[in-house]
Amino acid sequence: MLTFITILSAYLIGSIPSGLIIGKTFYNIDIREHGSKNLGGTNTFRTLGVKAGLAVTIMDILKGTLATSLPFLLGADMNEMLVGVIAVIGHMFPIFANFRGGKAVATSAGVILGYEPLFFVIAVIIFFISLYISKYVSLSSMIASLLAFIYSLVFHTDDWPLITVIGLFTIFIFYRHRANIKRIIDKTEPKVKWL
Repeated sequence: MLTFITILSAYLIGSIPSGLIIGKTFYNIDIREHGSKNLGGTNTFRTLGVKAGLAVTIMDILKGTLATSLPFLLGADMNEMLVGVIAVIGHMFPIFANFRGGKAVATSAGVILGYEPLFFVIAVIIFFISLYISKYVSLSSMIASLLAFIYSLVFHTDDWPLITVIGLFTIFIFYRHRANIKRIIDKTEPKVKWL
């Protein structure tokens, strides 16, 4: 029973539609009707601005971190990373937003933050270096996830739950960015404009 409660709680936490909540509460805008029509932080930045984008990104990261902490908080004998995967699935397919969610980047990062903070810092640094060079948020997300997977293979050879989950996150992130990959190839993907 405790396992079921933990899994359900992780899914419901992941399903909290941060972008929808911020957009409708403070801007009277459903961001699913604007920009990429995605509930994640990137579309929120583009649609509602920096403050809203930061709020949504932080909320989405914390969803992953909280879900990863559930086995400890509830006393469940479950691997934290595997519980985090359930939250990421909730983020991608949220019950509270008609199963139309985000692309899993921030919530995946939050799971990593909850499991191993140093790993999270490394992934964030890789993301921003890639973003500075390429100016593509989507490409930087995919590069960071792929390099995080390689890092886990090289430096965490005995931690199979971590390697497996990072591998799943990488697959999720690439899959959810299919349209972005096509736009990058076609050179129509929006770039970040540095001041």
